[in-house]
Amino acid sequence: MTTPATKAMQTRVMLVDDHAMCRSGLAELLQNRSGMVVVAATGKGARVIPLLREFQPDLMILDLRLGPDNGLSILRAVRTDGIEVPVVVLTMSNSEEDLSAALRAGVRGYLLKDMDPDDVIESIGRAARGELVVAPTMALKLAQMWQSGQKGSVKRDLMDTLTERERQVLDHVVRGMSNKVIARALDISHNTVKLHVRHIMAKLDLSSRVEAAVFAFQHRTSSNPLPKAAEPENTSERRSN
Repeated sequence: MTTPATKAMQTRVMLVDDHAMCRSGLAELLQNRSGMVVVAATGKGARVIPLLREFQPDLMILDLRLGPDNGLSILRAVRTDGIEVPVVVLTMSNSEEDLSAALRAGVRGYLLKDMDPDDVIESIGRAARGELVVAPTMALKLAQMWQSGQKGSVKRDLMDTLTERERQVLDHVVRGMSNKVIARALDISHNTVKLHVRHIMAKLDLSSRVEAAVFAFQHRTSSNPLPKAAEPENTSERRSN
């Protein structure tokens, strides 16, 4: 039986996809298999910000192709408006260009519509808990992107520019922990964590937490293992940013 307390703990999701069947099917899967609740859905870019303001979801699932609208342009407009809702891209596009642009826009995940439905739902659930999720085929492309060009050779030495505290913060970012959870784990203020994250991004010349996580995984060494991050005490903090 679903109690009021259970409802309060449910992840509230907003869907943005211009195909009504996709919205309906995904909503049914999320609500029946993951216990999430879809509070809003639209296929029109102009409706995204008003709906986000009205329903304040915990997570937005966004397609990149919305008829005349571009999903990434919508996401940039959302961020410009000051709305920091976590976003998972769910798309048919498996291009490296779209993947790179989405990561730079700060999405929490990049999933493909041709994935097994169970894998999509499981990945969305992980994203809702604060993890960074990427479709397996796109993860390989992501690794290849980072291993090519200057990304691998020049930035390797930049890890040495991080302070010990910045390394600790980065270790927690790798695990998808929110700033509030990191603050509690390291016993520092939320604003101090935000400042450290800005410094890390600037020093490593990165644009998103996903990029930071990939970079840290690629350049860690066996003599410098990543410590286990502290677990949040409740689901509401895990979803906070």
